Amino acid sequence: MNRQFDDLMLGSLELFCVAAEQGGFTAAANLAGVTPPAVSRTVARLEQRLGVRLFTRTTRQIRLSEAGQAYYEQCRQALNQLTEAERQVSGRQLAPSGLLRISAPTTYGHHRLLPMLPAFRALHPDIRVEVHVSNRNIDFAAEGYDLAVRVRVPPDSTLVARHLEDAELVLVAAPDYLRLHGKPRNLDDLRKHDCIQFELPSSGRTIPWLFRRDGQDIEMSTSGGYACSDDVLAGVTLARHGAGIFQAYKFVVEDDLRQGRLVEILKSCGGRSRPYNLLYPQQRFVPLRVRTFVDFLTKQHPR
Repeated sequence: MNRQFDDLMLGSLELFCVAAEQGGFTAAANLAGVTPPAVSRTVARLEQRLGVRLFTRTTRQIRLSEAGQAYYEQCRQALNQLTEAERQVSGRQLAPSGLLRISAPTTYGHHRLLPMLPAFRALHPDIRVEVHVSNRNIDFAAEGYDLAVRVRVPPDSTLVARHLEDAELVLVAAPDYLRLHGKPRNLDDLRKHDCIQFELPSSGRTIPWLFRRDGQDIEMSTSGGYACSDDVLAGVTLARHGAGIFQAYKFVVEDDLRQGRLVEILKSCGGRSRPYNLLYPQQRFVPLRVRTFVDFLTKQHPR
C-alpha cells in the first residue's frame, strides 16, 4: 500500500497549524521547541506539495492566504478529530487542557459569564480561557473561536446551539427622573417620556421594546433624546443617571433595583424575554475542552 501521509507529514501539518494560530514562524518555533528556519522549511515543503502559497509574507508579519485559510480550517479539524479518536479508542480519560476562546456580548459577559469562570478553572486548571467581550459578530473559523454566546441563532447549519436562558426584560428609570417627569401609568404614556434608544450597529435600526398587554405580546417603537449603539450597558448607565426610561435585561439591573438606583415601572406589561444561546461549530469530534465547558455552563446556568 502506498501511504499518502507519514509521521513527518502529520508533524508538518501540526507545525503549519501552530504557525497559522500564532501568526508568525518565530512564535510557532518557540511554542513547538524548534527553530524558525525549521518552521519556514516545513511550510515551504507543504507549499511545494500543494502548489499554492499558504502564507503571504511581508517584512514584518505573515498571514494566511485564501488557500492557506481553507487548508488550515480542514487541517485543524482533522487533527482535532485524530486526537479525539485516539482518546476514545484508547480509553484514556485525559484531563481537558489547551486554549478555550469564547466570544460573549457585553451584557452576558459581564453579568453572567465572567463571574462563572473562576469556578470553571478551579475544576479544570489546565484549560486557559480567553474571553472576547464584544457585541461584534465573529467568524468562528477565520478567528479561531471555540464558542460564542448570542441572543440570535444565525441560520447556519454548521453551528450547534444550546439554549442557556430566557432573559427577562424590565422597564427601568432613576428615581430622580420619575420625580421630575412622573411615572407612566400605561404604555401610551411612554410617548410623553424620554425613552433611551438602542440602535443595532449593523443596520442602525432602533430595537423595539417588548411588552405583554392583556395576554398579547406586542412590540412598541419609542422615541427620546438619547440613543446608544454597540453596547446595551450604555443605555443602563444613561438611565441610572436620570436620562430617561430604558428596557434592560433584569439580570443586568438587579443590583440597581435592590440598591434603589433604578425603579422598575409598568410591571403589569412585563413578562417578555429574549433567549441566550451557546453556539459552537458542528463537527464529528468536539474537542474535550469545548465539551467540558458546554457541560459546565449548561449545568451551572440559572434557569
